[in-house]
Amino acid sequence: MNIFVAGSTGVIGQLLLPKLVQAGHEVVGMTHNPQRKKFIESWGARGVVADAFDREGMIAVIEDIRPDVVIHQLTSLSEWNLEDNARIRMEGTRHLVEAAQAAGVKRMIAQSISWAYEPGDYPATEEVSLDIHAPAPRKTTIDGIVSLEHAVAQLPNHVILRYGMLYGPNTWYDAKGSVAEKVVHRALPSTDGVTSFLHVEDAANAALLALDWPIGPVNIVDDEPAAGTLWLPVYADALQAPTPEYQAGSRRGERGASNAKARKEYGWELLYPTWRSGFAHALE
Repeated sequence: MNIFVAGSTGVIGQLLLPKLVQAGHEVVGMTHNPQRKKFIESWGARGVVADAFDREGMIAVIEDIRPDVVIHQLTSLSEWNLEDNARIRMEGTRHLVEAAQAAGVKRMIAQSISWAYEPGDYPATEEVSLDIHAPAPRKTTIDGIVSLEHAVAQLPNHVILRYGMLYGPNTWYDAKGSVAEKVVHRALPSTDGVTSFLHVEDAANAALLALDWPIGPVNIVDDEPAAGTLWLPVYADALQAPTPEYQAGSRRGERGASNAKARKEYGWELLYPTWRSGFAHALE
């Protein structure tokens, strides 16, 4: 297949592109930074420079390539700026979808998140509603996700990958990442809030497999949603950091997500089924 990957040099994209090439696909990777084009080409793909916020430019690029599938991995997370990330989910996604429609592309695979569900006592399945009534500042993230998923659903064959909290190389949870820094300085307390994690290698594998998956949203998370009281001490130990302090309570929507659909219906298998072993491997 001819596959166009937007966000091809991000933490997932840089793992995904080589997998797509190795699987025999013709791959075009998009970056907004001309200096990163060489990385795309080193992975065996063709690189193009484009700006997701430039609607007409995106339309021209996609019409020129005319891919069979568009894979949307656009984010703006390096500076932990929720407003910028919401903007790219709203405007960038809309432009990407409009460009795909103009070029007659029928299938899109898009990155979403698994912690956007409304509050509840159990890990959320895909049938649970998104948290559309969330107050600020969470509302910024939810509005971005709702806009992204609505836009992507305009294409007849779409798969929305609701990823768990990413850890592994070049993520916030990398040994040099922003979360690791907080843990090392004992600035991140353990709480009762539940998180579903996902190693970036499993995230990339899911995007590759999703080329053949049914339409609709699917939670891409590991097997063990866990409260901060469980996972944070394990993560701190892997970092050889001090034991975190405990702070009672949780934030809205910290309920985790169920991966039953991906595992049981789609046959998805994880390289890192749980953060318990995954953290130690990722921080070696």
